[in-house]
Amino acid sequence: MSSVKKVWLPLLSLLCAVSLLTACGQSAQKSASGSASSASANAAPQFDLKDLSGSDVKLADFKGEKVYIKYWASWCSICLAGMDELNTLAGQDNDFKVISIVAPNFKGEKSEADFKKWFSGLDEKNTTVLLDEGGKYAQQFGVRAYPTSFYIDSNGNLAKTVPGHNDNAMIAANFNDIP
Repeated sequence: MSSVKKVWLPLLSLLCAVSLLTACGQSAQKSASGSASSASANAAPQFDLKDLSGSDVKLADFKGEKVYIKYWASWCSICLAGMDELNTLAGQDNDFKVISIVAPNFKGEKSEADFKKWFSGLDEKNTTVLLDEGGKYAQQFGVRAYPTSFYIDSNGNLAKTVPGHNDNAMIAANFNDIP
C-alpha cells in the first residue's frame, strides 16, 4: 500500500464516522455529565403558530398539561425514519400532548406551500404539525440540530431538551420524571 493511501484511508474513515454521528444537524452540545440538558426553571417560549389546516395553536392552550415538542425537517433522514413512531405516540392516550414543529424557509426547509403539499402525501394522521415560518420560535428554543425534542412540564417550563432521535419509550420515561 502506498504511503498516501496509508495516510488518507484512516482520515477518510474518521471523516465518515464523524459525519454519521452528527445526524441531520450540527453536533449537539451536552452537559458535563454527558446527558441531555435540563432547563427546569426556565419558562418555555410561548409560541403562537398555525397548524397545517390554518388553525391557531398556542403553547398557552396546554396550560396545566405536559407537552412533548419535536422540531424536525423534511430533509432530515433521521427525522423521517422516526415519523411513524411519532405518529403512533400521538395517537396513544398519554399523560402528555404530542406536537411536532417544522420551520418553513429556515435551515433548508421547504416553503410552507411546498411542505404542506409534500406532507399531504404521507400517512401521518395522528401527528399535529405546526408551522414556524422562518424559524422564529426555533431560534427561541435554541434548535441547533434536527431532530430536537423539548419536554414542557405542566407549569409551562422547559424541563428538558434532547437533541437527536427520541424513541417512544425514551419519551415516556423522560415524562415520568417531569411534573
